[in-house]
Amino acid sequence: MPVRNGVTASGLAELVADQINPLETVETHTATLFFTADRVYKLKKPVNLGFLDFSTPEARLAACKAEVRLNHRLSPDVYLGVTEVRDDMGLVRDHMVVMRRLPAQRRLSTLVRRRLPINAELRALARLLAAFHERCETSPEISKAGSQEVLEGLWHEGIAGVAPFRGSVLDPDTVDETGRLALRYLAGRGPLLTSRQEAGRIRDGHGDLLADDIYCLPDGPRVLDCIEFDQRLRVGDVLGDVAFLAMDLERLGAADDAERFLAWYREFSGENHPPSLEHLYIAYRAFVRTKIACIRHSQGDPDAAGNASRLARIALNHLRRGRSRLVLVGGLPGTGKSTLARHLAGEGDGWVLLRSDIVRKELAAIPPDAHVDAGIDSGIYSADATEATYAELLRRAEHALVHGENVIIDASWTSGRMRAQARRLAEQTSADLLELRCVASPALAAARIARRQDAGDDPSDATPAVHRAMAARADPWPTAIDIHTAVPIAETVAAARRHIA
Repeated sequence: MPVRNGVTASGLAELVADQINPLETVETHTATLFFTADRVYKLKKPVNLGFLDFSTPEARLAACKAEVRLNHRLSPDVYLGVTEVRDDMGLVRDHMVVMRRLPAQRRLSTLVRRRLPINAELRALARLLAAFHERCETSPEISKAGSQEVLEGLWHEGIAGVAPFRGSVLDPDTVDETGRLALRYLAGRGPLLTSRQEAGRIRDGHGDLLADDIYCLPDGPRVLDCIEFDQRLRVGDVLGDVAFLAMDLERLGAADDAERFLAWYREFSGENHPPSLEHLYIAYRAFVRTKIACIRHSQGDPDAAGNASRLARIALNHLRRGRSRLVLVGGLPGTGKSTLARHLAGEGDGWVLLRSDIVRKELAAIPPDAHVDAGIDSGIYSADATEATYAELLRRAEHALVHGENVIIDASWTSGRMRAQARRLAEQTSADLLELRCVASPALAAARIARRQDAGDDPSDATPAVHRAMAARADPWPTAIDIHTAVPIAETVAAARRHIA
């Protein structure tokens, strides 16, 4: 494509436009795009923005080639190649990426804004991305991007990036809580992050999955515009890659679609991660976009401040939902603690339920449903056996917490010393601790114990006599929240959930 000698960068863009007669021209901070009936020509601007440097023709050519090569991984029939821009003498002055033009009405963002059904499109996209991530490059060097140290550094960088906008664009309390929750989560989840690295889940992915750059065509989705100028911005946990799109769907008002998309990705990829890790990465992507919106506000964008506030709320909401929690559900026999714990654990959010009655019998190699006629201080209910049972409960809880799970421990918790050990575990794993004590009258507890004994299908061996003996020796529990269980179970669960939330 010939151009005249001595033309400036802006003049080059004008000449290109004259020669290809575009129907539409769009400018970004790094490129000018020229749209014809069936092609898009992308001319990179000679800019140096710090995080990218396109100031020389050589750098722009390298970026054009990288863009085509990397985007071929997901859309080989869209990225057609790199064309030369020549002057009147036939000398090469610059280069452009040539792309097939796709129908704007099939943009994923357009479909979402029009509230059109997109289940089939999101399912196909999840399948495409799962296969893509399996092919993406990984290496020991790439794997470092998923380390606790690197992720903590990214969050510190993000917090510093929005600092100038605290109080003017962003609510200071929101920023402070966001930083605190993110760093607290990371501090206690080292083994989880290491396991992701060891499983090869840190890859050279896309890095910028936005609904604006995804087209849902009859023969399948096309995903465009991955980050080509810096590999460091592409590499990371594959979950962080898809979390970018989940965040963007939520930003567009399609949170339910985002959850379905992530569920389909988990299905097709065979991913086995705790929900808390999804929340962390969605929050991180939202916080990065918060910083970008703040910068756009400083550049005069009238909508940017509102966008920044909304994105900051998305980030904080996911960090709150993703925080690690250790819940002690205690109480005397027959007070309903096991029923409450079972209902709480069955309501999602990655809860692991540990029950002392089952663990105690596992340690003694006794089937959980086998009845043991032993006194409160003998056999598997001796002081030593009880000590071993609680130690094992806390050991299993620690393993689950550091791997991103939430834990409910169903036990009597009548010993203050045992509760102190649980508090230390919560501190060591950077988990929120909630102590719930189930309360019921002795008469109601005795009636429940009798029904349980008649049914014969519960691991508990407690009797009314055991209830009375434990009540007589129970340590005070001033830090517990009392949950009264004489009401219908739905009310009991709702009361407990309010405290957990």
